[in-house]
Parts: sequence; C-alpha cells; structure tokens
Amino acid sequence: MAVRYGLVAVSLGGLLALAVPGAHASSLERFSDFISQTLTATGQFEQKIFDQNRKLLQQSSGVLAFSRPGKFRWSYVKPYAQLIVGDGSRVWIYDEDLKQVTVKKLDQALGSTPAALLAGNNEAMRAFKLSDKGVKDGLEWLEALPRNNEGGFERIRMGFGSSGLEVMELVDSFGQTTVLKFASLERNPKLDPGLFRFSPPKGADVIGDVK
Repeated sequence: MAVRYGLVAVSLGGLLALAVPGAHASSLERFSDFISQTLTATGQFEQKIFDQNRKLLQQSSGVLAFSRPGKFRWSYVKPYAQLIVGDGSRVWIYDEDLKQVTVKKLDQALGSTPAALLAGNNEAMRAFKLSDKGVKDGLEWLEALPRNNEGGFERIRMGFGSSGLEVMELVDSFGQTTVLKFASLERNPKLDPGLFRFSPPKGADVIGDVK
C-alpha cells in the first residue's frame, strides 16, 4: 500500500463520527450506538503512518464529513492537498499535485476497510469480526478483524473516550500502522448533499471505472 494514501484512500473514510457516550458501556455497545444513532458527522483529523519498526513515515491532517450509508468526504489539507469523495456508488480520489483522479466502484473500494466501519451499513459490518479489548490509556478499545483480506488491512482498532470515537489504529499487510486522531466531531449535522458529489477538474487525468 502506498504511504501517500495510507489509510484512507479507502477510508476512505470516509469518515467519522462519535458514538454516544455511555457510563459503563463496553466498546461493542459504544460502536453499536455509533452505527444506530449517527447518520452524519463532520470533524477534523490528524493522521500518522509508522513502519513496522514504529518509525514515523508521514504525518498529515485534514477535515472529514460523512453521511451513512456510503457517502463521505475526506480532505487532506496538510502537507499537500488531496480529496477523497464517496458519492454512494463510486469513490473518487483526486491528487491535486498530480492532477489525477482515480475512480473505483464503492463496493470494491470499501470492502473490509475503515470506511465500511464508519460510513457503511449493517451489511458492511458483517465483513468484520468485532471484539471488545477492554480499557487502555483511558479509552475503551474495539478490535475489528476483516473476514477477508481484500481491503489490505489485517487489524483495525477503535478507541472510544468520553467524547465518543477518538482514535483509530490500522495495521496493513505490510506491517505499516496508520493512527488517526479525531477532534471537533459533530454528530448528525445537516450537510449539503453537494459535499458528496465530485466532478473531475478540467484537464485532470481520470483513471478507473467512470461509467
């Protein structure tokens, strides 16, 4: 997996939102609340990618929005501009520096990926085996193991704190770990549908399934 896209060209993410805080809820209950009670969300993220020896390879930040199921907007602001949009049927990845757009069908791009957990539906949830991993560093941890390896991730962990979903850790098949920290997450805001539409800029090269 290329470091540049790290997560989330398939995250896609899409993503994120809070789970509803619960006094003594396990991570499984917190995640269930997230799936059932969060239809839209906006927020900010910081992303770090480490190699198998925990050496920092890349650091980036940006903003996100999603509307379940399957619609999301993941915008990298620093250190370079990149935009990932899921419109409900396709995922568009626009690299501004390269003037290149990559297009994938949504079901092929999601699969067993973070976006399926965050912006997916109940059908997508069945692509994972979920387990509660208890409390560590003040967070309640959920582990999601993909039932197949098509998404490229071997393990995904989600940490829930007092404000909801705060951290995601993703380990890929190359031993790289992507750590995402979320801030200013707002549950169920009213979002402009235009956020989840994408038209390739004039002059950009378009690669993939555009039909």
